[in-house]
Amino acid sequence: MKRSLIAAMVLAGAGFGSSAAMAQDVIGNSPQALDLVDLSVYFGDSFAADNAGNTFADRFTLTIDSTIGHNLDAVVASISRSADVGLDITGLALYGAGDALISEGESLESGAFDLWTIASDNLAAGDYYLQVSGELVSDDGASFGGAVALAPVPEPETYGLMLGGLGVLGFLAHWRRAKQG
Repeated sequence: MKRSLIAAMVLAGAGFGSSAAMAQDVIGNSPQALDLVDLSVYFGDSFAADNAGNTFADRFTLTIDSTIGHNLDAVVASISRSADVGLDITGLALYGAGDALISEGESLESGAFDLWTIASDNLAAGDYYLQVSGELVSDDGASFGGAVALAPVPEPETYGLMLGGLGVLGFLAHWRRAKQG
């Protein structure tokens, strides 16, 4: 009985010790509401010193009110003196209602300079959030910043009007050449 109790305590202590050694704090200021002005906004976060090994998963919320679809383009970057100072951005993603993943970002540069982009087409009216994930690689303070731009998707009627206008211009140009010749 004593042996099984001692074995259980040793096993529990080993499990607790290993999880404590692997534990990392998730830090950051999240969620942050983005206030779109003329369909664009800047965002970011800064982290205090002495956070090496901690991770972050910051959420930046935005709302599309318009009844027409919008295309979203965003960029996120961080810069430091070297790859072993500051932070590493490890992910960028756009989520919709019910935490549904809409699109994932692409890493264009990693190291002393981290650069990520993301694009999504024809977003309907609703609530969305961008999630920027990463890890602090040193005890120095660090930060990242980004920008979001939305562009309305033209309605099919707009394309019809544009094509009609181009047709009229083509007809007028042809008529002028025929009249002069």
